[in-house]
Amino acid sequence: MSDTNPKPDEPAPVPPKASDLFADSMAGAARRAGFGAATEGEPISGQALLTAMGGIRGLVEAVLPGLVFLVTYSLTIDPSTDVTSDPIGTLLPSLVAPLVIGVIFVALRAITRQTTTPALGGLVGTAISVALALFSGKPSDFFLVGLWTNAGYGAALLLSVLVRWPLIGVAVGFLMGDGIAWKLDASKRRVLTILTLCWTGLFLGRLAVQLPLYLADNVELLASMKLLMGIPLYAPLLVVSWLMVRSVYRKADAAEAV
Repeated sequence: MSDTNPKPDEPAPVPPKASDLFADSMAGAARRAGFGAATEGEPISGQALLTAMGGIRGLVEAVLPGLVFLVTYSLTIDPSTDVTSDPIGTLLPSLVAPLVIGVIFVALRAITRQTTTPALGGLVGTAISVALALFSGKPSDFFLVGLWTNAGYGAALLLSVLVRWPLIGVAVGFLMGDGIAWKLDASKRRVLTILTLCWTGLFLGRLAVQLPLYLADNVELLASMKLLMGIPLYAPLLVVSWLMVRSVYRKADAAEAV
């Protein structure tokens, strides 16, 4: 005999609050930026730093497309050639090369059953850069996406400081389980504001150096400066930020324990 009694209604799932989604997204941003290890108090080491930057594969995926473009461009472009007369034929080797590298990265991640999201993001960025350069016939437009990215990040970080909500503080606060309570702590607020200004300086500094080279259409020097102002500047600033975040939170925890 079948059970004819109606089953009690199951409670409907509670949709996540907008504040929870925001907190998760900011914590995730801080974790992706490399601050995650500061939560566990992980010591600064070469391996820890390498992991924070995505490991060997992450570094290669970040550096190699630009390096391949620079090398291929230097080997295939004759300085006396008018690129605008035949932009596709002239630029094709140096633009296709980094695109092929990006496809290889995605394929390798898929074959090894690793997440393809980082490589796909890099491939999409490279594809947009290639399209811009081919459309305009200017090889320097390959770097236009990077210039806009630096300008956008730098402006957002600077604005956040001006309105007294430094973005590094917001992200790290949620990552450390502190929410926005850090704003009530003078030491945390000062350190997180300084860090936000440091990261602002990184992005706007890149823009200040690279934009004149872009306007002058100095492709080889622009490509070189993009590489030199990438990981070599990002890694030391990440270490300093990591140490400062961990230090200020340790001091706050010690003060609360007294």
